[in-house]
Amino acid sequence: MNTPLRRVGLAMMVMILLLLGNLTYVQVIKADDYRKNPLNRRVLLDQYSRERGQIIAADGTPLASVEKTTDRLRYVRTYANGPAFAPVTGYFSTTYGAGGMERSEDDLLNGSDDRLFARRVSDLITGRDPKGGSVQLTVDPKLQEAAFQSLGNLTGSVVAIRPQTGEILAMASTPSYDPNLLASHDANVQEEAWGTLTDPDGPQPMLNRSVDQIYPPGSTFKLVVAAEALAEGKTKDSEVDGRKSITLPGTNTELPNFNDSICGNGTTATLQEALAKSCNTAFAVLAHDMGPDKLRKQAAKFGIGDSDLTIPLPVAQSTLGPMADPPSVYQSGIGQKDVRLTPLQNAVVCATIANNGTRMAPHLVSKIIAPDLSVIDETKPDEVEEAMDPKNAAALRDMMVESEKNTGGGGKLSGVTIASKTGTAEHGVDPLATKPHAWYVAFAPAEKPEIAVAVIVEDGGDVGLQATGGKVAAPIGRAVIGAFLGSR
Repeated sequence: MNTPLRRVGLAMMVMILLLLGNLTYVQVIKADDYRKNPLNRRVLLDQYSRERGQIIAADGTPLASVEKTTDRLRYVRTYANGPAFAPVTGYFSTTYGAGGMERSEDDLLNGSDDRLFARRVSDLITGRDPKGGSVQLTVDPKLQEAAFQSLGNLTGSVVAIRPQTGEILAMASTPSYDPNLLASHDANVQEEAWGTLTDPDGPQPMLNRSVDQIYPPGSTFKLVVAAEALAEGKTKDSEVDGRKSITLPGTNTELPNFNDSICGNGTTATLQEALAKSCNTAFAVLAHDMGPDKLRKQAAKFGIGDSDLTIPLPVAQSTLGPMADPPSVYQSGIGQKDVRLTPLQNAVVCATIANNGTRMAPHLVSKIIAPDLSVIDETKPDEVEEAMDPKNAAALRDMMVESEKNTGGGGKLSGVTIASKTGTAEHGVDPLATKPHAWYVAFAPAEKPEIAVAVIVEDGGDVGLQATGGKVAAPIGRAVIGAFLGSR
């Protein structure tokens, strides 16, 4: 064989190898990505040719179902009370893909999950119409609706957790949206809804504030500082700073208590009084004395800083920030500076205290159900770690009961002892001229907790600059607790 023919032969061999490599890459390595791509029309038609599985509440109430149609896409997704449950269910759209639980559990719902392989083979052999599996959530539908209604026209979030198991009982976020509009088979309806919902200058109703947004926690973070103080040997009767104002080291900046109030005798106060009256000076000094390493370690025991948290919805990472100098440690001790938590994370902190100091992994999925209604997977409570000694957790619970007694706002419940902490979080470029976020975290009944809640109302709600956690967030939290305890 002469040289030119050898070169042609080698070139053809190289091209064949490249072709085989490309086919392998497309059909094996990237196959799943292409299959899940919302722009893949063939996959779309295939998915809508089968009955998508349901998303079901804890009591069996369908939250997301399907109805048969007469158009080319055989089924349309439907959502019961869509806006109330949208932060949980998400949406399923022919144009814009999926979000929320619809996205996290898409393989199961569309029937391609490996756990449904035997069912798919059986359907192929018997000629049955293929169906997707269903997801049963931990969400209590009545509590979810109560949380949504309690937020009303305010912008914020409510998260409720069962402390002993980590089950998420409610996860409301407002403003919300109607996923039925995105599920429509009318492209014009979808496009109009999407444009309104994703307007960057609008209220961002598709933002799930419970898990996707991080906020300065304000004085609710004092629970973490108090937990570390107790771990270091302090008791609720230990003396702490009671001054009405302190100067941050190396600066001329004053850090005052709320309304320049004093704690105790104006020089010292007990740890319990400092928490009940939310004394900034006490917790700023405590944070500085324990140092950033201990503070960060205690926060991590509560789950703060976990970058891999999923429920299975992905959760934004909460953080304490760098705490690079003494002034920032002082400010971090009162939940300001660079400290940022999701409402879910703040609910986990509260639930951990309620559960005698043991942190349970929060989860939203209760059961995975096959098309024949058999249970193929079930979430078991996952004990992550002991964040606090049980005796210290009991002491902090008692301190939170005193805090609730000292907290104003409406909706107080008779016959129920609540353990709580409020927060009024400054934010923005000019914090003193910016409406603060209002927080309330609580659990009840304090002596035998059944529910832990975290509430945030952005930008002072309808109170504005005068907003506090007690005025704005506490009535919402109490209403949610009351709705849960009253439904037993």
